Amino acid sequence: MPNKKPKLTVPALKGETKRFLDAFGKEHPELFGITDGKAVGTYVEEKFNLYLRGRYEYQAGNAASGIDFPELGVDVKATSIRQPQSSCPFRSAEQKVYGLGYNLLVFVYEKTDDTPRKVAVLDFKHVVFVHSEKTADFQTTKGILDILDREGNNDDLIAFLEERDLPLDEIGRVQLAEKIMHERPKQGYLTVSNALQWRLQYGRVITLASKAETEGVENLLA
Repeated sequence: MPNKKPKLTVPALKGETKRFLDAFGKEHPELFGITDGKAVGTYVEEKFNLYLRGRYEYQAGNAASGIDFPELGVDVKATSIRQPQSSCPFRSAEQKVYGLGYNLLVFVYEKTDDTPRKVAVLDFKHVVFVHSEKTADFQTTKGILDILDREGNNDDLIAFLEERDLPLDEIGRVQLAEKIMHERPKQGYLTVSNALQWRLQYGRVITLASKAETEGVENLLA
């Protein structure tokens, strides 16, 4: 009877990233000539899932869950160092204030093509784990915390939310301002741009992870 695979946990997921990159290697003929960052990211994410499935038991993500590891509350993103960003499903405007509702595991690569040999070379510069409570928008949360620290009230918050162009109507802004007055948000570190889907930009968390001194942002290649 074959040995039962262990159950995947968040610590195990973090610990496997280095081992995965060693097994994954740097040269990939399948990606030669591909300039679509989304296609490269999907390739890396699928290979990571394939690697983990051979070693652990876990529930794979699907369209309903919207993230790669719903049981762990973790979504995986792979993005180019040249423009470190990705999109994610929009659930509510509150995500910009209170975070996405799940952790992010971000692989940041540099891709070059070796034309004579017709292979793509992927060099992973960073692997960053961003805790759920730190996935809100940096400028939005910084502005809100400044208002609260200066004894701002509902009216100040409503005006700020309107200035920041959060995707809310007037009633929604009032309700969110009331929630903020009673439930202080934490400082987020992503840049979250409004779109049909959120556009997440990772430049700040990459910098913070490199310094290794920010709570909630981990450099897994350290």
